[in-house]
Amino acid sequence: MSSHLKAAKKFLAFLGKSLFSVLEGMVLAIISKPRKNVAGEIVLITGAGSGLGRLLALQFARLGSVLILWDINKEGNEETCQLALNAGAMKVHAYTCDCSRREEVYKVADQVKKEVGDVSILINNAGIVTGKSFLECPDEHMEKSFDVNFKAHLWTYKAFLPAMIANNHGHLVCISSSAGLVGVNALADYCASKFAAFGFAESVFMEHYAQNQEGIKTTIVCPFFIKTGMFEGCTSRCPLLPILEPEYAVRKIIDAILQERVYLYMPKFLYFIMFLKSFLPIKTGMLIGDYLGIFNVMDGFTGPKKKV
Repeated sequence: MSSHLKAAKKFLAFLGKSLFSVLEGMVLAIISKPRKNVAGEIVLITGAGSGLGRLLALQFARLGSVLILWDINKEGNEETCQLALNAGAMKVHAYTCDCSRREEVYKVADQVKKEVGDVSILINNAGIVTGKSFLECPDEHMEKSFDVNFKAHLWTYKAFLPAMIANNHGHLVCISSSAGLVGVNALADYCASKFAAFGFAESVFMEHYAQNQEGIKTTIVCPFFIKTGMFEGCTSRCPLLPILEPEYAVRKIIDAILQERVYLYMPKFLYFIMFLKSFLPIKTGMLIGDYLGIFNVMDGFTGPKKKV
């Protein structure tokens, strides 16, 4: 009888907590969660030398964070450093680092810990795209996509997560992609790397939940293409899936981090797409994708413009 009573109590507790979480979610969908203060937090951003990484750095500079900027492009990274200082940042540290190389990540990470301190917000933003169909993509390009878009996350987590756990304080931010949710024509290697990044970040989030490490937060970002130059030439004829303005994307990402949201899809139509994908027949889904022009978004792809 006692075992039945315990089971009943456990079920009632589960039911009560579940109902509360649903109500909490509904309230937060209407009223935004208060934004946390990140002044003084040590924020590391990979791929900070241009594009989204640079814009994120400038926003955190205005919020009073201590910035650590990583990029393989020394010139671009130092330019971001100066822009961050001009934006009001008190402390900015720029490090040249090839995030695709494990030993280099560990080496520069050790340097960061000695010279700056424990990273409390880690933003894995660095990314590359080949934009070629699978059979036309050279092996070394596919390997590089995985090294930068996914494997770098493994090495940075290994480097900085232990201190976060020891301090029971930290925030892991994964910049994945809508291409990490749905396969895209002519982006096989990119999609695979972004699916991997999404799955990895979500799995580590589950680990923290299972181990009651409530001080470690996770935010996984899945945007549609952004006008940063990375997907130069790509177009979308679907008004519900526009190529995103960088300023809009960064504002949404910052809000998601400060509100400690686990998932952020941009634009919101992506939530509906994922809902449809979960139950529609595959043929119906393909017809919708064809109608919306999703299969042709990469037709005009030229890639980032190289400096002369």
